[in-house]
Amino acid sequence: MNNRKSVFQDFMKYVSLNILGQMAYSCYTLADTFFVSASLGADGLTALNLAFPIFCLLNGTGLMVGMGGGTRYSIAKSRGETENANRIFTNAVYMVACFAISFVLLGLFLSGALVKALGADSTVFPMTNTYLKVMLLFAPAFLTNNLLQCFVRNDGKPSLSMTAMISGSLSNVVLDYLFIFPFGMGIFGAILATGLAPVISIAVLSPYFIRKKNGFHFLKSAPDIRKALGVIASGIPPFVTELSSGIVMFLFNFIILRLEGNTGVAAFGVITVISLVVIAIYTGLSQGIQPIISVNHGTGNREGVKTIVRYAFITVFLLSSVIYTVIFFGASQIAFIFNSERNEMLQTLAINGLKLYFLACPFIGFNIVTAIYFTSTERPRPAQVISFLRGLFVLVPVAFLFSAILKMTGVWLAYPISECIVAMVGAGFYILNKKSNL
Repeated sequence: MNNRKSVFQDFMKYVSLNILGQMAYSCYTLADTFFVSASLGADGLTALNLAFPIFCLLNGTGLMVGMGGGTRYSIAKSRGETENANRIFTNAVYMVACFAISFVLLGLFLSGALVKALGADSTVFPMTNTYLKVMLLFAPAFLTNNLLQCFVRNDGKPSLSMTAMISGSLSNVVLDYLFIFPFGMGIFGAILATGLAPVISIAVLSPYFIRKKNGFHFLKSAPDIRKALGVIASGIPPFVTELSSGIVMFLFNFIILRLEGNTGVAAFGVITVISLVVIAIYTGLSQGIQPIISVNHGTGNREGVKTIVRYAFITVFLLSSVIYTVIFFGASQIAFIFNSERNEMLQTLAINGLKLYFLACPFIGFNIVTAIYFTSTERPRPAQVISFLRGLFVLVPVAFLFSAILKMTGVWLAYPISECIVAMVGAGFYILNKKSNL
């Protein structure tokens, strides 16, 4: 009984702190979208939405290394393998450095080509290019922030991780307003504020390292390919979760541009920003359960793992009910907030989209939690299958099929239908896994 109470207390502590932190983190996109739409109208919203897939790729890469490394670190630490745990962190640092250099070079030399590939026309090309280039130049800060937050969380300090996340996010909101309105810096001000947010978050975390309270340390050793591959294997689910958001945006932008033009993409921009907040909530849940599942798995407490997963599924159901109720009844007000030009077509498209698109909520939460469960218990393959099905193999054919048959209604329905299909696959994996452990 005491063990179950302890598991519940850990669950509530880690999950609540990480959901709050992720909700604050999603203020990056909320603040950008609100202030850009207010100052630059539908064109600014379109430019922002076209650049979002690359932001998802960048953030997903950081989470892949951070959560993948954090998972491996937590399991090693729970087994008393201190040297191995430090080597995992060391190789995660090397990976962040390599990815950061790649993104910076992409921003310096290929941002224009990338913006064209994302579908920007001459009207929105300059704004999209500015946003994308500056974002990529801040890649070292974004990636380092993700790495440190994940390892600090797995080092038993979820409250510090949350504080850093919230500090960065709130500073982004304040700087967004200052740079866009009083300083008149437009789209450059929006992305500059977003780029400075992880720098501030890292500054909040820095005393933890300066005072040498951290349990993980960088070792002077050569990169270990096997350790790096292990980090990637564990980090694929959060990476694909973020990347799938980018794929959804890119794919839907491509389809919507041909159905409704830039106004349709701007309407999807409203749905996108709400979607990123919703996914951030489920990501917070998954980040909260990952350290405690990993520790219980590492110490052989199978009953504790089952209890945590059961709590997580109940939480998904409760959160999804609240989220969809708010979105369904508040669709008109949500669309109105981001429709500064009072464009009737944009308003209608956004309202319909919000009500249909977010039918996916319970399936998104179930899929993210199931993938993290498999990853945290050293079963990366089912997690990878679930993640890749979500991000590409189910979504793409469903989106093209339904948009061809039902036009915009089909576009909005494609996401919940594809997530539902993947949820059935994930449920199958979970049931088979439970039977094999009996």
